[in-house]
Amino acid sequence: MELRDKVAIVTGGKRIGRVVARALADRGMDLVLSYRGSRLEAEETAADVVAAGRRATIVAADVSTAQGCATIVAHATATFGRLDVLVSMASVYRSQPLELLTAEYWDADLNVNLRSAFLCALAAVPALRAGGGRIVNFADWLARSSRPTYKGFTPYYTAKAGVIALTESLALELADQHILVNAIAPGPILPPPNMSAEEIAEVAAATPLGRWGGESEIVKTVLFLCETDFVTGETIRVDGGRHLA
Repeated sequence: MELRDKVAIVTGGKRIGRVVARALADRGMDLVLSYRGSRLEAEETAADVVAAGRRATIVAADVSTAQGCATIVAHATATFGRLDVLVSMASVYRSQPLELLTAEYWDADLNVNLRSAFLCALAAVPALRAGGGRIVNFADWLARSSRPTYKGFTPYYTAKAGVIALTESLALELADQHILVNAIAPGPILPPPNMSAEEIAEVAAATPLGRWGGESEIVKTVLFLCETDFVTGETIRVDGGRHLA
């Protein structure tokens, strides 16, 4: 799909999301950026898009609710008159020992990490049908590899495995409408802000390519999945070979 003069929604636009939005703008897209609590960050990303010569708008919404997702799509079509790409990046990454898990914790994790991807896709599909479109979800390299590996992440791992299943099912359901649905399963891309230098080095050493990937590797994959016309139902690991170790 040619991206110039098309419109993309990006949810969860912090850190990597900001770089993805800027790259889509560089390809000639106009951007709709959703946020829940980080208005300033959304405004900064919108400024990046405008600096690239494209249009941007921000919208406050809770993507874990049907109304929130409907609000984002309605804002996109009202502002730009169309929608071509949905990049669902909203996610929460946290751990909790199994014995301390509660139903409330479980629901909160799955609502952001899985339910939001489903609800945003459901809201976006009617608009995407107009000219075919692309949906890009975000899973995790561990779920893609069917290897939980780390204790304390049961809700997160379960949600990301669900994203993979959702991606495959949506791809089948929407293929005859020329809407392609794929997912990205990141590995060590950016260290979390609270990670120590020693921990950062340990992760790099455990990665066959010997380093963290950086935002650009996610950007390349997002662009490929937006521009391809014949890949659907795939979850691509971007993990430096971590699943091989």
